[in-house]
Amino acid sequence: MIVKTKKYQLANGTFIKLAFGNLIKEQWWVALIYLAICGGYLWIPNMWWIIGASIALVLYGLFWLIQFAGISQLEQGKFMFEKLSYEITSQQILIKLNSKQGMPLKWESIKKAVVTKDHFLLVMSKAQMIHLPYRIFNSQNEIKFIETIMKRKSLIKE
Repeated sequence: MIVKTKKYQLANGTFIKLAFGNLIKEQWWVALIYLAICGGYLWIPNMWWIIGASIALVLYGLFWLIQFAGISQLEQGKFMFEKLSYEITSQQILIKLNSKQGMPLKWESIKKAVVTKDHFLLVMSKAQMIHLPYRIFNSQNEIKFIETIMKRKSLIKE
């Protein structure tokens, strides 16, 4: 079965929000480092432990926000923010710019899939992802078919 979606354009703000949320879920351990540095206050009581750790945490977050915002401005990342349609089979995802231009993407290049109440998020790396809202599909059966493929490929847990 081939699932053909409607054309969809990913908004810059949506990409930044999804990418940053994904980064926070993947790098939860940064909060432990923050807490460990703040714990230095117990060793030598000085507010600079907490202030310094807080500044470092804010700078770390800003670094990644700037990276994600920059992707939308670079020429190499522009294709992610154009109107695209998708043809999805159990072998690959065909990302189509128009009827003549497209790029195949093997399921093996997807590291993780996230299923929410209103979209699929296929994660390839920290900054590369495919956002598929349910509204671009033609029926509920297509959504279930894609979910089944992702379960078979062990991208999501049952």
